[in-house]
Amino acid sequence: MTVVLYIVGIVLFLIGISISIALHELGHLTPAKKFGVKVTHYMVGFGPTLFSFRRGETEYGIKAFPLGGFIAMPGMYPPEEATKSRHEGTVAVQNGGAAGGVVDGGVDETTGRLGEPGAALGSADDVTEGRLGEGMDDGDAAPLRRDRKKRKGRLFEDTMADAREFSNQEIEPGEEHRTFYALSVPKRLVVMFSGPLVNLVLGILIMGISLLGIGVITPTTTVQTVVECAVPASEAAQRPASEQNTCRDDDQLTPAWEAGIKPGDEITAIAGTETKDWDQLSSVIKDHAGERVDVDFIRDGKAQTVTVPIIATERPKVDENGKALLKPDGSPQTETQGFFGVGPVQERQSLPLGEFPGAVWDQVSGVFHAIITLPVKLVDIGEVAIGTKDRDAEGLVGMVGVGRIAGEIVSTDQIDVVDKAQMGLGMLGSLNIFLFAFNMIPLLPLDGGHIAVGLYEGARRRINRWRGRGLVGPFDTAKLLPLTYVCIGLMLCMTALLVYVDLVKPITLDAIFNSGG
Repeated sequence: MTVVLYIVGIVLFLIGISISIALHELGHLTPAKKFGVKVTHYMVGFGPTLFSFRRGETEYGIKAFPLGGFIAMPGMYPPEEATKSRHEGTVAVQNGGAAGGVVDGGVDETTGRLGEPGAALGSADDVTEGRLGEGMDDGDAAPLRRDRKKRKGRLFEDTMADAREFSNQEIEPGEEHRTFYALSVPKRLVVMFSGPLVNLVLGILIMGISLLGIGVITPTTTVQTVVECAVPASEAAQRPASEQNTCRDDDQLTPAWEAGIKPGDEITAIAGTETKDWDQLSSVIKDHAGERVDVDFIRDGKAQTVTVPIIATERPKVDENGKALLKPDGSPQTETQGFFGVGPVQERQSLPLGEFPGAVWDQVSGVFHAIITLPVKLVDIGEVAIGTKDRDAEGLVGMVGVGRIAGEIVSTDQIDVVDKAQMGLGMLGSLNIFLFAFNMIPLLPLDGGHIAVGLYEGARRRINRWRGRGLVGPFDTAKLLPLTYVCIGLMLCMTALLVYVDLVKPITLDAIFNSGG
């Protein structure tokens, strides 16, 4: 049964990520079709097509490998003649003839075609085969160097030409106005940004379901446990493990124990300050170290008050997440604070609506910080891969690792169903926010790269208009192919590295619990 549940967890994760990717691509598809762009394919996944159907001019389908997706729009790489076009004034010169009025972005709304230069500029073959080596002796090194540069240049030009041809192969005569490059810059930005925006909204919605709907485990002002004695943290650390949960005869009793506070008592005020939640209760106790104060509480429906001395004791110092802070030698950091001696009842409560924006900001900013520090984290993963470093439970994890954790969450019997659902939603929400943040990186082939190109093109057109040089055609994105290939290669290497480490040295659910994650 455990194996079956493990597989169910992985399948649920794959379904969740596939839906997220499908909605991401739908975010691109909807405005593209709204703006009249010809969309030929809408696919969820990569590799062989498992299922597809055609509706209108678009083929919709699911492919074998679910960790990705795409929509195909002709004109992602504009034809070379379009990139060299220029419009003077308000009239577009197209093949020597007058076209309709030019709209923002240099597109004639009547024909949708960008103006072409009136004079021929010469072919690429004239440049690359410019007889640079004619008249040279065979022993001359200069022609050989030029020839190598020529071959490299020709290879690059052929690659750009192939990319343009592939990008525009499904454009029928008269459909040039339905290409991606024919859109105005603002419309292109909307098409490219809408995909990541869907993931951001989806991530926030999932966080809302988890934090506002299901709620979070919250300490209350109702007493769960009463501590018998107060032992300084430095002294407790030196005691043997068998004495960690027992008191010695000479240990100081806690104020709560001496006052007779019992489990189930609800503390309503300390030192005249109303305690609406555990954080407020703890803060008041810490601030009154060494003082005698009144403690108001309710027991069996009756309000009672006792006067107790809040003792000053040495306690472990923790961060904002409750994790103990350590000194360089590994021993716990400590601080002197007031101590009463009670532990709270933990209840699942809806996160206050006013705190939800802060929780979203923490999640989004945390993801962006993780992406910014990605190179350093990849170095750590590389050291894990070669065996010189242990796997950090709070470090990078790939899709394989996330799938394994999802399987463990579903199959474990250590957490209840509600907690399982909340952990699964948390993973899916974080993944969507990661897809948003990662796609906003301004490098091709990511959406952020296309957005950066669009912003550059818009700025270039404005500058040209200010200088009276007329409107220019779209930026030749084919020129960025070398950088695109480098980015794709790096992403493939990163994926392969994470897959290897996730398989060989996986992060387990127990490791995450022990790390406090």
